Amino acid sequence: MPASEPTILATSMGIYAPRRDGEPRRVNPVFDLAAELAGAGPQPKICFLNQAEGDQPSTLTRVYEAFAGSRFRMSHLALFPMPNSDDIRAHLLGQDVIWVGGGSVANLCAVWRVHGLGEILRECWAAGVVLGGVSAGSICWHVGGATDSFGTDLRGFTDGLGWLPYGNGVHYDSEEQRRPLMHRLVGDGTLPTAHCTDDGTGLLYRGEKLVEAVADRPGVSAYEVTRSP
Repeated sequence: MPASEPTILATSMGIYAPRRDGEPRRVNPVFDLAAELAGAGPQPKICFLNQAEGDQPSTLTRVYEAFAGSRFRMSHLALFPMPNSDDIRAHLLGQDVIWVGGGSVANLCAVWRVHGLGEILRECWAAGVVLGGVSAGSICWHVGGATDSFGTDLRGFTDGLGWLPYGNGVHYDSEEQRRPLMHRLVGDGTLPTAHCTDDGTGLLYRGEKLVEAVADRPGVSAYEVTRSP
């Protein structure tokens, strides 16, 4: 049973849940939330997309290790050096959750456009597959945000998919360039009103509407940045 409305979880959350010393690692509870939103059964199907890192094998290995032994049925879609699926559309439409990893949002969106993946993902979104991601995998659904895609000095990015008509600021509390750059980008009109997340925070959208902020730890926040009249 798919999500009742097109649903996106845009986050600054890692694959693993935060833990105290001595606690075993466990998958972040945001994935249980995503499965619940998708109306998935006891074994949710989740597909990981890692084009923002060029489909790095080491990252894919860590992701599979994280989900090993969990209730999730894990798969991934690779596009480097070529697609690993003969029918990308059918595979993605068959998922409960599609999760996009972090890295270069500029490269991510460019590669997706070459492969026509934006159109397929939009179809998945409309069909009730829950879309989500972290960092680049959060910014990509929006108009744009602050990115290190072009170097260590952050720059504005405005070539996201734009399904969510806002800017998006990730890692808002943990990388000192993020907050002032987002303020500047919204203030000068480069980006529209922006929704921003501290590490450990996510934004839940139903259609284009932000309906809730969620967190995997105490003491973190989400923010709306608007341009002064």
